[in-house]
Amino acid sequence: MGGKAGAGLMATLRLRFEENPRRHEKLDWALVEAALSADPEAMETLLRMEASGGEPDVIGREEGSGELLFCDCSVETPAGRRGLCYDRAALDSRKENKPRGDAVEEARAIGVELLTEEQYRRLQALGEFDTKTSSWLATPEGMRRLGGALFGDRRYGRVFAYHNGAESYYAVRGFRGILRVRTPGGRGAPKA
Repeated sequence: MGGKAGAGLMATLRLRFEENPRRHEKLDWALVEAALSADPEAMETLLRMEASGGEPDVIGREEGSGELLFCDCSVETPAGRRGLCYDRAALDSRKENKPRGDAVEEARAIGVELLTEEQYRRLQALGEFDTKTSSWLATPEGMRRLGGALFGDRRYGRVFAYHNGAESYYAVRGFRGILRVRTPGGRGAPKA
């Protein structure tokens, strides 16, 4: 991704990175910029995250691979991704009043994965998110087979992860995504 859109997004990401140092202590913007400049597909994904209200930012590096972790850091669940049930099976099971789509397929279309409960709690340790909304979370297969799905929010000064029927949807429930970006040279670098 080049041109005006790419430069504009890079400037937005840099400003967000600089304004929120707590999210990525010990990371340098030069590393982030180099990784993004080498990965046009990641830039396209970040543009889709931004366009749907996600306000993506780096929240650290993946242990082992060294990949940079970008997450939706909007204070509330991204506005452009709300009112969805959990997945396609849940959407197909609704006979009436179907939502416009499902979180799992929309995440795939954007190019991200739903946050796991652990990742969601890690994000919540970096700030206060979802105080008025909630976000679907990646759900273990066993729970999903039984018809349930996980979601999380912050209420009463605490972070909660709990369950709902996967076919449910609410105007204030959406999803947050995570994107892994390899760093050029060193750990997490693309293979030649």
